[in-house]
Amino acid sequence: MSMRKLVVFLITAAALCAQGRFEFWPGATYDPAVPTFEKVLGYGAGEKLASHADIVKYFETLAAASGGRMKVVEYAKSWEGRKLFYAVIASEANQKKMASIQGDIQKLADPRKTSDADAKRIMAGLPAVVWLGYTVHGNEPSGSDAAMLTAYHLLAARNQKLVDSVLANTVILIDPLQNPDGRTRFVNNFEQAYGLEANGSVVAAERNEPWPGGRANHYLFDMNRDWFALTQPETVGRIKMLLQWFPVVAADLHEMGSESTYYFAPEATPFNPHLTKEQKTSLDWFGKNNAKYFDQMGYSYFTREVYDAWFPGYGASWPAYHGTIAMTYENASVRGMLYTRLDGSAYTFQESVKRHFVTSVATCEAAAMYRTQLLENFWAYRKTAIEEGRTEPVKGYILSRKGDGSAADKLAESLVTQGVEVGKLASGASGAPDGSYLVSLAQPAKRLIRTMLDKDVALEADFAKEQERRRKKKLGDEIYDVTAWSLPLMYGVESIPVTSLPGGSTPFTGARPKPAVPAKAQVAYVIPWGTQAAGAFLTAALRAGLKVHSVDKPFVQNGRKFDRGTLAVKVKENAENVHELVLKAQGYAEIVATDSGWVESGVNLGSRSANVMKKPVIAMAWDRPVSANSAGAAKWMLERQYGYPVTAVRVSSMALADFSKFDVLILPDATGDYATALGAGAIRRLKEWVANGGTVIGIEAGVEFLADARVGLLATAREAMAVEKKVDPAKPDAGGRVPGKVLAGEADFLKAIEPENDQLDAVQGILGVAKTDPDHWLTAGVPATVTALVQGRTVFSPLKLNAGTNVAYFEGADKLVASGYMWEESRKQMAYKPLVMVQREGRGHVIGFTNDPNFRGYMDGMNIFFLNAIFRGVAHSR
Repeated sequence: MSMRKLVVFLITAAALCAQGRFEFWPGATYDPAVPTFEKVLGYGAGEKLASHADIVKYFETLAAASGGRMKVVEYAKSWEGRKLFYAVIASEANQKKMASIQGDIQKLADPRKTSDADAKRIMAGLPAVVWLGYTVHGNEPSGSDAAMLTAYHLLAARNQKLVDSVLANTVILIDPLQNPDGRTRFVNNFEQAYGLEANGSVVAAERNEPWPGGRANHYLFDMNRDWFALTQPETVGRIKMLLQWFPVVAADLHEMGSESTYYFAPEATPFNPHLTKEQKTSLDWFGKNNAKYFDQMGYSYFTREVYDAWFPGYGASWPAYHGTIAMTYENASVRGMLYTRLDGSAYTFQESVKRHFVTSVATCEAAAMYRTQLLENFWAYRKTAIEEGRTEPVKGYILSRKGDGSAADKLAESLVTQGVEVGKLASGASGAPDGSYLVSLAQPAKRLIRTMLDKDVALEADFAKEQERRRKKKLGDEIYDVTAWSLPLMYGVESIPVTSLPGGSTPFTGARPKPAVPAKAQVAYVIPWGTQAAGAFLTAALRAGLKVHSVDKPFVQNGRKFDRGTLAVKVKENAENVHELVLKAQGYAEIVATDSGWVESGVNLGSRSANVMKKPVIAMAWDRPVSANSAGAAKWMLERQYGYPVTAVRVSSMALADFSKFDVLILPDATGDYATALGAGAIRRLKEWVANGGTVIGIEAGVEFLADARVGLLATAREAMAVEKKVDPAKPDAGGRVPGKVLAGEADFLKAIEPENDQLDAVQGILGVAKTDPDHWLTAGVPATVTALVQGRTVFSPLKLNAGTNVAYFEGADKLVASGYMWEESRKQMAYKPLVMVQREGRGHVIGFTNDPNFRGYMDGMNIFFLNAIFRGVAHSR
């Protein structure tokens, strides 16, 4: 061996020793010029939970050493200021022409602008773009480490035909850490609990996170439910990035229970009807390629179970409605460095990283193998979507600005952000209010539009029938998530399907319309209530120190009717710079300047019905047993949608907390018992605080706490399952025997085995319609009916008239379900039961929301109701 060859051998051996303490890809050799984990970070792949800083450092180091084959692009910042980025990996030749590649992708994405001949020419030389997304749940750690290893392998592997094919035929986008805030929380929790060595016990502190855990982001949102809602900056940035690339393949890599194996596509049923047969069959290409490597390595896996392609809010579903082959991969989680399985075997973090690494590489390989078919299917998906939009009976939707126009504006903006073309209707078009929007279905995003704007997407009949069969046998249903997600229903926006498109619309770019600037008022500024924009004005005005009144009754001034809840800022009751402060707080709200307090009918601004809106100090229960998602959604809604601060108070601190410092206490949904967690002393002081003028708001389990006999603040109760009256079973005789009974058939048998005291089966998530009481202050600005997300099995009895008011209650069984699939007995029992209750307690108020009005940040149509509970609740306390 020559000296030169010996030096190369020794360098390679050293690199393999450093990188290869654990063999991730059997037989692979690597270019020593590409930096290893150990060289950059001081530890090998999977030997430590990489921090966000380490992940950034390693990718930036790889990019610098890649010889032009990898670039790192920042696409967003998390709430806590951490960088979200992706790596673009391709051959050096493709990197040099990447701008041209992206331009060709955009041409292929719009068949209206590209001919079949041009598309064929483009596809002949276009690489397939693949997006690999990791760790959207921060406590599913193997993904990010696998992402680093995948990037290293694609850059450093030598003499490997697989990698050569991938670099020649694809552009790989690696999104290594979709939730940096959640992962940072998870890693910190792990490191604080870690001892002398890794502990695989199921109860070890290092594997069991304290509240709220690392799954969610800063505001405790599950971002794998946010893709169509766009409530979080991480999601918004990612959506914008993907629309620049239109990947033909997307894999979102997750973790599941530690005793599981590994899941990859094809997905389980139900399959969303707005996806195509070609998308469904293409999943087999990737599943079979993953299986090939897992079989070689002796890894167990499963497909077609549990994880479905139904709900559009997943990272493995939303891209599919633009024509992508989108998939979920689920890895058994170690939740640390070691897990001891129930059979006694050890499962290490390195092994979990390897599984995600293998499927990542296998997915890239399959995309390279099927490049031509993937591009052709993508083109066909976009082209047939346009054709369907032109030929199907419904040609589009009008999003009306009737009612809350600011909600319609926000919805239109969200659609544009998601790659949907939206038009602004000309004044008077189709009878819709000025400024309403038109969404034509004759566009490439047609199937995404139908999925998000249709009132209902019906479950497959066979699947629904099977769930009913399983329920009868108490086997539990197989519905993975909510069955309803219609954005117009959730926003409270009227969506009108049209069979012919009105003319005169102009493209809407996503910039919300600003209202007219009011003139300088002599008497008052009047702000119509009932819109999101008015809610944002109220919070901004209170924080700016403005004195604001809210009028409980309607009035007519200068020929215009102002409904209940209208806000008034009186000039003489505020500082000299009131005009400037009002303009600064305006945002998107309509403001009417008035030079007189005189009205043609109704109450005057000086009426006793005009209540001063106090600037409330809001406390919210935090930490166990509070539901992290419920608390996070409420806090986010107030702080980020409406710019109003909330004091999070740990439940364990409430025994010593001085409630008198607060005006409002919010009790979010909970996973445990509030009464036990708080204790008798805190409950007694809470009741005294309410009696002295405090406003307490319970959500779901918070309502159950307020109704608890140990608390007695809300005269309702959770209902047992309603059943037909049965004959009491005979008591056993002295020998333990009961009277015999003849079962004449299977129907008798099924009835005989029904439990005597059962509970309702949990509803996985429907949109239900509730009526509102037009005479109560809590419904000011709220429409006659509202839509709520109904989930779970809890039903509460209505308040008696002498106890309080059921200010919103569900419609009858035949009208209750606006969208989604609901069990018949749940629908019948939920009918005419309360959604929102109010009970006076001394000088304060007790308000209960039986279903979460802030669910996942989706339910914009419930915002005014929740704001009323806080701000008008305080105004009406004595």
